[in-house]
Amino acid sequence: MRSSEDKQENLKKSIEIVGEAAGKGADLACFPEFQMAFSSTNQSAMQLASIAETIRGNFISKLAVAAKKNKIGVVGTIYEKSGRPQRVHDTAVMISPAGKVSSVYRKLHLYDALGFKESEKLVPGKTIVKPERTNAGSVGLLICYDLRFPELSRILTVKGADVLVAPSAWVAGEMKEEHWQTMVKARAIENGSYVVAPDQVGNIYCGRSMVVDPFGVVLADMGQREGVEVVEIDKSRVQQVRKSLPLLKSRRTDVYRLSY
Repeated sequence: MRSSEDKQENLKKSIEIVGEAAGKGADLACFPEFQMAFSSTNQSAMQLASIAETIRGNFISKLAVAAKKNKIGVVGTIYEKSGRPQRVHDTAVMISPAGKVSSVYRKLHLYDALGFKESEKLVPGKTIVKPERTNAGSVGLLICYDLRFPELSRILTVKGADVLVAPSAWVAGEMKEEHWQTMVKARAIENGSYVVAPDQVGNIYCGRSMVVDPFGVVLADMGQREGVEVVEIDKSRVQQVRKSLPLLKSRRTDVYRLSY
C-alpha cells in the first residue's frame, strides 16, 4: 500500500482492500505500518498528533465494520493518541472477523537510526503482546524496526506464535532492501515461523512486501506493486520444519546469560 497524507483517503482505500482480500478467499488481511497516513519529514510532531486517534476512533471502527461485513480478520495500523500532546504511538491492531479488536501492539523500538529520529514524533510502547489465535494461525505482532531485534520475534514464538506479522514502512537507502530481505528471512528461519511483512511502497519506502515460510522460502515478494496478494499458510509446514530443524528445542537456556 502507498499511503498518502490524507487519512480519509487511506481509510477508503483500506476498506476497499479488505473487501478485495475477502473476495479472494483470505482469512486475514495485513496492512503495512503508517496505513493511516504518510508522515513527511516536514510534518511537525504537533501536526502528526492532530490526526492521531484512539483505538475506538473512526479509523479502527470503520476497519472493524469492514472486517465484520466481509467476515475477515484484519491487522491494521494507526497513529494512536498517547496522552502526550506532541507524541503518538505507532500501533498495530488486530481485528477479528466478528469486528472485535482482539489485540493492540505499540511499537517498542523506534527508528532512531541512519539519519532518522522517530522519537521526535513517536513514543515507544512498553509491552510485548501475547500471540492471538486467528484462522491463519497464532499471530504475533511486531512493527518494522522491531525486525532488527531478534529477541522480540523469539519471545513471541516461544509464547506460541507460528505466524509473525510485521507491518512495515521500510525506508529506502543504501543496502536497505538487502537488510529488509535478510531480516524477514532470518526471523522466519530462526523461529520456524511464517513471517508476513506488508510494506509501504512509494514515497520514501522500498516496498518489497514479503511472505516467507518457516524454512526461509519466499512465498511472495510484491516488489514495487501496490495491491493484494493471497498466500496460503500451511500450519503443518510449521510442525514439519520445527521437527526437522529443532532450533527452539535446542536452545541452551540453561547457560544463556547477559553477563559473565
